[in-house]
Order: sequence, then structure tokens, then C-alpha cells
Amino acid sequence: MGLPLRIACRYLMSRKGHQAVNVISIVAVCGIVVATAALICVLSVFNGFRGLIMGKLAMLDPQVAITATLGKTVNDADSVINAVSGIPGVERAVPVIEDQALAIYAQMQMPVHLKGVPDDYNTMNQMDSVIVDGQWKLSDQVSRFAVAGAGPAIRLCVRPDFLGMVHLYAPQRQGNVNIANPMEAFRQDSLFVSGIFQLQQNSYDADLIYVPLDMARDLFDYETEATQIEVKLAPGANEQQVMRAIGQALGNGYQVKNRLMQQSEAYRLVNIEKWMTFLLLTFILIIATFNVISTLSLLIIEKDDSIATMRALGANDRQISRIFVLQGWLITLAGAITGVVIGLILCLCQQQFGWLRLSGDPANMIINAYPVEVQWTDVLITLALVAAVGLLTSMVTALIMRRRLTTKN
Repeated sequence: MGLPLRIACRYLMSRKGHQAVNVISIVAVCGIVVATAALICVLSVFNGFRGLIMGKLAMLDPQVAITATLGKTVNDADSVINAVSGIPGVERAVPVIEDQALAIYAQMQMPVHLKGVPDDYNTMNQMDSVIVDGQWKLSDQVSRFAVAGAGPAIRLCVRPDFLGMVHLYAPQRQGNVNIANPMEAFRQDSLFVSGIFQLQQNSYDADLIYVPLDMARDLFDYETEATQIEVKLAPGANEQQVMRAIGQALGNGYQVKNRLMQQSEAYRLVNIEKWMTFLLLTFILIIATFNVISTLSLLIIEKDDSIATMRALGANDRQISRIFVLQGWLITLAGAITGVVIGLILCLCQQQFGWLRLSGDPANMIINAYPVEVQWTDVLITLALVAAVGLLTSMVTALIMRRRLTTKN
């Protein structure tokens, strides 16, 4: 291997006899460099968007959510909370109730998604950081309050300092409908608005309203049930270990999900886009390797005299073929390493300076520049892909060399 490798390195670095071979060699390396750098940059951008989504959703989503496997509610939520609270790594567990209702304020009305939570629910997440008007408050000595998303606030024309109350209506879960008086089929309640939040995620901002837990139970006719148990982990707790412990303590009648599992659809779409783009760039990389094959084919023709000399000195066909196979590997490796370095430099520059800006009104956007997050697994995957393409190139080169040496015999 030593001698073929030394000769391959010499062929790679030396100037070729024909200028066209030099040009094609440069184009071949540049093609692999550009494709590899593009893979690193694109995968890092998708990682950045994925991290951005996860960071935003982490502000409101619980670290761990417990729901019933069958049915809509968790029966006897207090007993479930007692069982979960004793598990090491669990800091706190609270019941919540979520359902649909109709909200009316003055002449405005809209269907909303109500979420009944304890008064100090803002200690479970980063709710205070997304309040854009007013404050987090669900009750005081006199009244009960709601914290509404930006969507309901705009559509209902409601603000925290308004004196009017928002009226909520929900259909009764039990009993028959009185056709003569349809309003008896609805349970209703009213409350003031104490705050407006905006996460800049449509699934939350569009129709979500937080209300006191006891009010939600009265409105939706629940007693000890909860639609979900939300768990906050202690600092430093291992999420997977705690989830396994919760699953073992509760049995098969419950589903235990972390934030990634709760937002599986959003993450799945991002991952699909990421790997579809990866597949398209892979095809571009494969096309770029055709230049390597062309370079090696021309080099084989150019080195006919050298090949004859090596054969006269005792080199066999396998050794001669190995020279050009190794040169194909060297071209691919040089392009891959250079592309990875350039890709990492571009990603770091984007993280530091934000050169590539997103189009749109900056006032209405979460970020102004493309987010970038380099993951070493992506770098390794890219290098493995380029190595596989280099192997394909070497196999084609070996086939071309074998046929040419056969014709020379």
C-alpha cells in the first residue's frame, strides 16, 4: 500500500501534462467541497430551527405530561399526583383541564381553547417571560381572572385594564337538551382578563386562554378528573429515568410524554424537511463525483507511458489499479475535509454575525437571521456519506483501470 499511495499523492499534487486535466481536477475537488459545505450548513440551519421551536415550546409545555391511554380524562387525579410526587426527580405535579368553549366579550365572540390550571402555574414553566401586557394572575380575594393569548385578545378586543368581563360557555356533558330553552344546555361563567401572552406560535397564540382550575372544573362539569397531569422535574434530574419510573408506578393505563413527544408532529415535519434536503444535496454530491471519475479517466489516459514503465519495472495490474483508486479516495477526502472546515466556519460566522437575514418585517419575527446549530452527528454523517461516495468512485475507477489494462495486454 505504501508505494501506490506515494505515487497517488505525487499524481494528485503534480501538474498534469494537459491543462484540461488540471482544470477538471480543480473542478472535481471544488464540486465535492461545495456539496460537503452545503450539507453541513443546511443541516445546521435545520438544527437551529428545531432548537428554536423546542426553546419556544419549552416556555409553556410541561417537561413531562401524563394522560390516560383510554378516554379523555385521568380519573382521580389527586391519587395519580400523590403517586408521581414520591418519585425521585419529580419536583412538582399538578392537574390541568383542557377543553373547548365559547368566549363572548361585548359584541365579539370566538371559540377558544381553555386550560384550567392552578393559580401558581407560572412557576411550572416560563409563563412570565411571554406576558406582553398585564401580569399572570388567576384570582384574588374578590375576583377570578384569565390570561389570554394574543389571538383571543385581538379578536375579542379585550385588555387587562378593561372593566368588562369575558363570558365563557361550554356545553353540558350530561343530561338532555331542552329544545324550548337551548341555553340550558350550556354551563357558563365570567371572569376578568389580567394578562396577555404571546409566544409567536400559532398553536398557542391563536385561541388559548388560561383560567383557574376550579372554574374549569365547574364549567366542564368535572370533579376529581383532569385531562392531563403536568410534571416539573427537579434540577439535574434525568428525564428518561424519571419517565420510566412514572410509567412503572402508574402502569399501562397512562401515557408519559416529554416535550419532544408532546410536539411530535412539529418535530416530525422539521425532520422530514431536513432529511429531504439532505437527500437532494446527496444527489448533488453524487453528480459532483462524476467530475472525479472524469479526472481519473483522463489521468489514466495521460499516464499510459508511466503505466508501461511501471509494468516494465515489475508492477502488476493490481498495484497499478490501486494507484488510481487511491487517488480517487484522496480527491474525495481532500474535498470532504475542506468542505467540512468551510461549512463549520460559515456556521460559526452565521452564529456570531447573523449575515444571512430572514425576509419579512423584523418587528413581527422571532429572529432576524437564520438560526444555526452545529451537531457533530451531522458532521459524522456527512463524512460517512462522502466516504461512501468516494468508495463508489473508487469502484468505478478500478473497473475502468481493469478494462484498460486488459486491452493493453
